[in-house]
Amino acid sequence: MSGKAKLSVRIDLPNGGRFGPGKATLMRAIAEHGSIRKAAAALAMSYPRALKLIDEMNGDFAAPLIASSHGGASGGGSELTPTGEGVLGLYAEITEAASTASSAAIGRLCSLQE
Repeated sequence: MSGKAKLSVRIDLPNGGRFGPGKATLMRAIAEHGSIRKAAAALAMSYPRALKLIDEMNGDFAAPLIASSHGGASGGGSELTPTGEGVLGLYAEITEAASTASSAAIGRLCSLQE
């Protein structure tokens, strides 16, 4: 068996929304590429799917996580808002803490596969 087990964390928000690894990955790709279309392409995700996830994320929090500007002299683009950067940072903190706390148990679980 190759590879290492990895913990995946999805947070079920009080308002019914969800935030997990897929949305976090999309947010990181938007931050890297500065464009929803380029981020979706980099993740092999359809543009409509990316837009749907962004609409969900922006509706799940008190302030939008991703802001977009259309065309114009600057050519438009998308970026994480300060709230988006904060949510992504908190999600990284949560996943790191959960991974650290569960490391021994995950190791024992994986040993049962051998």
